[in-house]
Amino acid sequence: MTISDLPALNASLNSLSTLFLLFGWWFIRKDRKKQHITMMVCALVTSTLFLASYLTYHFNVAAVTKFEAEGIIRPIYLTILATHVVLAMVIVPMVIMTVVPALRARFDRHRRIARWTLPLWLYVSVTGVLVYFMLYQWFPPSSVAAS
Repeated sequence: MTISDLPALNASLNSLSTLFLLFGWWFIRKDRKKQHITMMVCALVTSTLFLASYLTYHFNVAAVTKFEAEGIIRPIYLTILATHVVLAMVIVPMVIMTVVPALRARFDRHRRIARWTLPLWLYVSVTGVLVYFMLYQWFPPSSVAAS
């Protein structure tokens, strides 16, 4: 595996996080607490691995991959990217604020913040995958397409 493989790995980790979050939500709705915990721990692990891989990639790649597509897709991409970046910064402390009460068996507090954390975490995970596909697969810049 090389540095250039990390964006695809990141999208895969985000996809897994999305699935774990959705299954975790489904399990808690069915009052299956052990399965919920397992899925949420898996979501936390895959998201942490994503963050480590993402930072590794960006600390080792000097150039910024530019979105070169034109037309209506450009403002759509930039809107998705902007909301993704802002919420990605917000979600890390929110996840911590959601996990800590659960670990302390303060489930009232856990539920109260999880109602906000889950949809935002899902949004960040899904849009991360979408940004990857838009930037590297569907509308790759000429430097990436030539590789």
